[in-house]
Amino acid sequence: MNASTTADTRRSEADNLRWLLANLVEEVPGIRSVAVVSSDGLLLLSSDPAQSGAGPDGAQLVAGPRGSSADLATIVSGLGSLTTGAAGLMDGGGVTQTMVAMEGGALFVMSISDGSLLGVYATPDCDMNVIGYHMALFVGRAGHVLTPELRTELRKTMELDQ
Repeated sequence: MNASTTADTRRSEADNLRWLLANLVEEVPGIRSVAVVSSDGLLLLSSDPAQSGAGPDGAQLVAGPRGSSADLATIVSGLGSLTTGAAGLMDGGGVTQTMVAMEGGALFVMSISDGSLLGVYATPDCDMNVIGYHMALFVGRAGHVLTPELRTELRKTMELDQ
């Protein structure tokens, strides 16, 4: 496989990941925003339609910290780190999902692979079971695709969008 074919494959995988994210937002009632965060806390994908250059599906690569997507990525990364540390102190094993119920909404964080995280912010009246189920489907579909090479491709695209 030559370098051009490899790059095309990664672009196709990135497009598939964007489609999965857009589908999650469109199909699951109550979801306000979604972020995919790398193990080092960088926002890789976002559902925030307010971002410049958003496609018709609403999901896109973001070009740096702006608004709610950057805030959600920061919260998801911090919460993921906190719960992983807590699980280690309690000998609880790996953290698979974290949920925070608030008066004004609900926050869900789920591990994707190698430290990457999926974060969902939803309405307070959302069906938590439905959101958890669809997040698990997303993780199952995205986990094998979100390779170090794809994360590099996503970061390169972010730099170009800046």
